[in-house]
Amino acid sequence: MDIDHFVIPVSDYERSKAFYAAVLAPLGFEVLLDWFDERRAYFGIPPAPSSAWLVASEAAGTLEISLCAPDVETVDAFARAAGAELVRAPGVRPDRNNRYYAAELFDPDGNTIEAVHRLAASAAAAA
Repeated sequence: MDIDHFVIPVSDYERSKAFYAAVLAPLGFEVLLDWFDERRAYFGIPPAPSSAWLVASEAAGTLEISLCAPDVETVDAFARAAGAELVRAPGVRPDRNNRYYAAELFDPDGNTIEAVHRLAASAAAAA
């Protein structure tokens, strides 16, 4: 099953748009549409349509999502982007499995965003 899009609820549209532009860039995302009047920004990986929708909402702080990264270096770059507060630093997550290399961070509202790479995690653990 493919996911068409997901909505990220945020309380401060401008602050969160800048944050997500920075942390999603290593994963290939960019702002495809900034609908300022409606307090919405649509992020995607060109040339595909948008898939991450940033929306000002009172539900801010309730989302937990994990995004695929193409390699360990991208997970590391994601963790360093925007000076975000880390929930869990980059590394192998043996509590999940030995092929799960991830970094997890909080956005400005307390939503939890994770980047994960599964294929090279066992090699990273051996290093």
